Amino acid sequence: MNNYYEKETVNRVQQDHYVKINNRKNLEITGVKEVDSFDNEEFLLETVMGYLIVRGQNLQLKNLDVGDGLVTIKGKIYELSYVDEHQQEKAKGFFSKLFR
Repeated sequence: MNNYYEKETVNRVQQDHYVKINNRKNLEITGVKEVDSFDNEEFLLETVMGYLIVRGQNLQLKNLDVGDGLVTIKGKIYELSYVDEHQQEKAKGFFSKLFR
């Protein structure tokens, strides 16, 4: 029975999703399941709320904590956008072609 409760606790932690941006230079995101791709101008993150695209200039991955689902990005942030469910596969396919 202990395993059931441990899994439930883990799922509850991963449900939380927030985006904190400070002066368009530091971005902290929780609820990240996976970093699909990134470069100095664009990040594609799978979050508990869908895919999130972060666009900017001189973007750097400063912190990645897979266990807690926390990602910290530094650079000049231009845009944050979520991809709807029916567009997720299209976005994933598009980005996978870019980063081959």
